[in-house]
Amino acid sequence: MAATIESIEVKGVKIPLIFEKDTRLPLVNTQIIFTNSGSITDVKKAGLARFSAKMLNEGTLEMGANKFAEMLESKAIHMSASTGSETFVLEMGSLNEQFAKSMQYLTMLLREPNFTERSLEKVKTMTMGAIKSKENDFDYVATNELKKLLFNGTVLAQPAAGTLSSVQSITLDDVKAFTKEHLVLSRAIVVVGGDISLATLKKEIVKALEVLPVGKAEALPHFKASSAAKEGIVKRETEQAYIYFGSPYNMAVNDEDYYKARVATFILGTGGFGSRLMEEIRVKRGLAYSAYARVHVSKSVSYLSGYLQTKIETQKEAKDTVKAVFEKFVKEGVTQEELDQTKRFLLGSEPLRVETMSQRLNRTFMDYYKGFSLDHSQKELKKIENLKLKDLNAFIKSHKEILKLSFAIVTK
Repeated sequence: MAATIESIEVKGVKIPLIFEKDTRLPLVNTQIIFTNSGSITDVKKAGLARFSAKMLNEGTLEMGANKFAEMLESKAIHMSASTGSETFVLEMGSLNEQFAKSMQYLTMLLREPNFTERSLEKVKTMTMGAIKSKENDFDYVATNELKKLLFNGTVLAQPAAGTLSSVQSITLDDVKAFTKEHLVLSRAIVVVGGDISLATLKKEIVKALEVLPVGKAEALPHFKASSAAKEGIVKRETEQAYIYFGSPYNMAVNDEDYYKARVATFILGTGGFGSRLMEEIRVKRGLAYSAYARVHVSKSVSYLSGYLQTKIETQKEAKDTVKAVFEKFVKEGVTQEELDQTKRFLLGSEPLRVETMSQRLNRTFMDYYKGFSLDHSQKELKKIENLKLKDLNAFIKSHKEILKLSFAIVTK
């Protein structure tokens, strides 16, 4: 059955519940998503949101990480915490007969997490080790440099994982304050799919969530990407130049014209072979193995980014080619053949994007989160099917801001 929007009430707070019943397998997957609680909140200490999620993965105070993990494993229950840019997610998976037990274990974790100095030092060691290992991951280095150029002076300019100094400075009080502020009923959205009745689901979820404080919700800040075309060069011992580029993209998260952006960006650089960037950079000039561009539109940001790798000696030619492709794209638009091919791909591959329950639930959540109706995705496909060339090209020509390209280059 299709996903539906329900609700539960805990401590006077009405919490949205996205639910899809699926009886093909005796499994239940549950996500509790806290909005405005991801890395975008790391204003004081970079990496705190992700660090706090890792701390929650250390089990309960009484049992510790190993015993708690063994208890979960004995019941074939999966439980983890993670973060995105805007969200903090608690995820549980179990057999339907163990759903009540999984909620009981979640309650234990939320009531008394293993927030100890020992766990703190363990997570610090692991996190700092991971950050150090990224120093020679030049894609990671170039990505962070591009974010500095596009969002200088904001929380988005810093790595979501944090820096060595910021992670080292995190204290138990920081983690406790973060979870107290963000893991609250007022920010929660529950997403569940599987072989379980709605009545049982609501009953057990309410019991688990009662351990959380009411807290308060806050509107997400919105950050505008810099329109001052900049260039950042990072010198490393490398045989390749890593070229990452980005620009503003003037579009709201709930913009009804997003489907046009989806089609346009597919033709420009998301579509792999056949896209403008791949055609010019790889096929015609042999400058890189691959070249991509995509649009990021969320509640907090709206921008375009892309990347490629090329030889050190051809880095200027590759950069100039990217600029030329963008300029021609905005000036001349696309052809009827490109539009027809894109329509065939997007419409034909739709079943692959909704073949699993997790895919369907994620799509329903994103539509709800962005403020759209539950049938928005189907409506969007219909709009793509009926999209006229003149309307798409008018849209492309109206977005001249994508020509304000900034480049982050890791080179020798």
